[in-house]
Amino acid sequence: MLRKIFRFFFKLCLWFIVLSVGSVVVFRFVPVPFTPLMITRALEQKFDGKEMTSSHHWTPLEEISPNLQKAVIASEDDTFITHHGFNFKAMQKAYANNEKGKRLKGGSTISQQTAKNVFLWQGRSYVRKGLEAYFTVLIELLWSKERIMEVYLNSIEMGPYVYGAQAASQHWYHKDASGLSKNEAAGIAAILPNPYKFRATRSSGYTERRKGRIIKLMRYVELDYQRNEK
Repeated sequence: MLRKIFRFFFKLCLWFIVLSVGSVVVFRFVPVPFTPLMITRALEQKFDGKEMTSSHHWTPLEEISPNLQKAVIASEDDTFITHHGFNFKAMQKAYANNEKGKRLKGGSTISQQTAKNVFLWQGRSYVRKGLEAYFTVLIELLWSKERIMEVYLNSIEMGPYVYGAQAASQHWYHKDASGLSKNEAAGIAAILPNPYKFRATRSSGYTERRKGRIIKLMRYVELDYQRNEK
């Protein structure tokens, strides 16, 4: 009996590894058509009796303004170019702040957010965090930094039912992602913590202050994606 149980879990783990690695390899080359969050939002709309709407247009990284790439690094992960998936100092700081009862901060890197957005469900649990770490290691091993940034900027939620740089640029500024200015890119990056609550245009004072800090930090960001792979 124990042998059968062991064999079952061994096969289950083996299939999980094969499918997870296979999906990461596929999405190294193939655009991500949708994410679990997109499905969740669509179901929420349906259950609320609303029309299911979603705006998502995959755009190659070379057609996304460097300003937006710099803005999300400045806003979300200032060590993205050099780390290998995790920023342990940021994680320790986030844990300390959370223990003191300050505003909750996750300390997640762009790589971790990409792993979560593409392969996992939303929510907080030790199981999901463990799987997030597993997929983060996989994409750091099998994808380039450019690919991680490309998938991130095409999958993240940037407004109500708005996903990815191109859709967000059209939604907020009525222009292509390639033409975003520093101010516009910082406006989008500033709302990423909560794109439902905050607006990239006609923003609140809090968002404007956050945007100003991002613009200041952008001048120090270099898009040398190859640095981490030398």
